[in-house]
Amino acid sequence: MKNIAIAGFGFMGSMHAQVYQSLSEAQLIGVVDSRVEVTKESLKKLGIDAPVFSDLKTLFKNISVDAVDICLPTDLHCVTALEAIENGKHVFLEKPIARTLSEAEQIINAARREGVRLMIGQCIRFWPEYEALTKFVREQRAGKLLSLSMQRRTSAPLASSATWQLDEQRSLGCVVELHIHDTDFVHHLLGKPKSVTSIGTRDSSGWSHIFTTYEFPYLIVQAEGGWNYPSKWGFQMAFQAVFERGSVEYDSRANSTLTCTLENHAPAPLAFDAPAVGTSKSGAGNINSLGGYQRELEYFINCLEQNRDPEISTGEQATDSLRTCFAEIKSCAERRAISLE
Repeated sequence: MKNIAIAGFGFMGSMHAQVYQSLSEAQLIGVVDSRVEVTKESLKKLGIDAPVFSDLKTLFKNISVDAVDICLPTDLHCVTALEAIENGKHVFLEKPIARTLSEAEQIINAARREGVRLMIGQCIRFWPEYEALTKFVREQRAGKLLSLSMQRRTSAPLASSATWQLDEQRSLGCVVELHIHDTDFVHHLLGKPKSVTSIGTRDSSGWSHIFTTYEFPYLIVQAEGGWNYPSKWGFQMAFQAVFERGSVEYDSRANSTLTCTLENHAPAPLAFDAPAVGTSKSGAGNINSLGGYQRELEYFINCLEQNRDPEISTGEQATDSLRTCFAEIKSCAERRAISLE
């Protein structure tokens, strides 16, 4: 059994707390958030009994934890991760790993030096429908993958607790806060691209809508990410994968979210393994399914229980994805292809 503390109790902290309730090998025993009374009320609504502290230092003085799950705004990732690591705690750190590549390296090096486990919350690697696509590609069930296009689109983050996301200095904008999910999945599924070519729309929050082509030999890969839709538009994540002998499509808004069309057969639902953990009780955020979060946190806890480093969503992998996002931003600004070699 691993004792866990969550630092930051906004949307993501709430999602993670609900997941820990379902994991037999983990126990949430403390929460850190500067909004102490608000956080206590949020925990009460979720039926979670855990003390709330205003900072990590106070938490460490009062309770003993094995790991800290950091769900704070991006500009607080580095300083908070380093504090946890230097106190000998394992760290699960929400994406993106940091605001800069230098900060990312600081976190990775500190974890190595202190001998603690580090994992980054690139949850799409663990999302059930994306896991199904990964398996489909690697088994070559419809031959070679010929093209892949992905979309991640949403209304602007307007909730009072999420306004930091619209501050480019804090979040780095839509590309690093939202679109990085698909960039990271490209790395996970296919490896590092040779180059990226991006165009986008820029507003007060930074690049608020981006279209990227990732260069791979004999394969077309594109991804679109945007958070400049009207306030009531909602959220959609989707992909379309075309193979030599078929296609696989996913749309979070569809009734049958994942479908497969093989050769001359009609489109049909493609089976995938969804955790029974269900949906969020908090009703916040643009994704209420706990499935991907449950899978990633279960994997992290299993790594701790087995005393081994994570091999999926590592600090190094997250840094590679962040580096590619920075190349996409540069491509938008300079209107040219950016090499990653």
